[in-house]
Amino acid sequence: MRLAGGAVRKQRGAQIRAPEPKALLAWYDKHHRRLPWRAEGVTADPYHVWLSEIMLQQTTVKAVVPYYIGFLKRWPTVRKLADAPLDDVLKAWAGLGYYARARNLHACAKTVADNHSGVFPDQENGLRGLPGIGAYTAAAIAAIAFDRRAVAIDGNIERVIARLFAVEAELPAAKVEIKRHAETLVPQKRPGDFTQAMMDLGATICTPKKPACGICPWMNSCMVRERGDQETFPRKAPKVEGKLRRGASFVVTRTDGHVLVRSRPEKGLLGGMTEVPSTAWSHDFDEDRVIDHAPLKAKWKRVPGVVEHGFTHFPLQQSVYVASVPAKTKAPAGMRWVAREGLHGEALPNVMRKIVIHAGLLPR
Repeated sequence: MRLAGGAVRKQRGAQIRAPEPKALLAWYDKHHRRLPWRAEGVTADPYHVWLSEIMLQQTTVKAVVPYYIGFLKRWPTVRKLADAPLDDVLKAWAGLGYYARARNLHACAKTVADNHSGVFPDQENGLRGLPGIGAYTAAAIAAIAFDRRAVAIDGNIERVIARLFAVEAELPAAKVEIKRHAETLVPQKRPGDFTQAMMDLGATICTPKKPACGICPWMNSCMVRERGDQETFPRKAPKVEGKLRRGASFVVTRTDGHVLVRSRPEKGLLGGMTEVPSTAWSHDFDEDRVIDHAPLKAKWKRVPGVVEHGFTHFPLQQSVYVASVPAKTKAPAGMRWVAREGLHGEALPNVMRKIVIHAGLLPR
């Protein structure tokens, strides 16, 4: 599909020039985003690149920036992060979502510190052997941190390639074809900058809606631009909605201001995070028998309304029950009391933050 430099591709009678990496790099040199993890005029720090890439998985740049800065301030090196208790890492991650990433982040830091003398492998294969690092992340780190000619394809790059080459196959089946096209574009020189340039192009110009094609450095190379159906690319198979699950949470406070919480199992959804006692989340949740699942005997009162939260594979509706108990009440097995003012420092996932806010323990 791609022709050598200067060659053209035909599209409905029009001549479409093959995308030139030099044109994209020239644009990137002038217009790249200033991001705290990007090296400006110095060699990239693999720890910084890795940390940012893990945080950016399925999360926006705007959301990641304060977390990234906070992590670096607290744990400036991979060894410092490896030595940190997992619970501290989970607490620092709380609110960023997809919490398996935090556990893998800590496991990866320990592996690098213990098995690689604190130095990240500089090849894709070596990086793939680390916890939490898949094909994309390994390629991104290899390219950005070590300037390897690696093909990293995130959502932004996927969209750019699908439009450039008018990839008609639907995702995820289209990934193979998209990667094949991407491999033809990565230059021998500055592959790390090229990878970041592709990311920036997708994030700032070749956006999902209303792409700014008129200022794109590859506007004369895009096969779908002249057709005017850019927003229909990449093609996507219809999304299958997960079946609604329901459950209940119990927010109990002692008269001395402490709140009952517990830690979720290490493995599984929201593993290791802090929660208020809750029922299982099921499709056939029975509200009439909910008090049978309460963590202790008390005068439970249901808070009007429900808490709604969307997970990757299913939506959730959670009812919330509140109660107050004497200050000397002991915590049931596997649970603990924490000061109400200390809730901010707990590793509460977003759904649990919504629940304690709904219960009136944290401000909206």
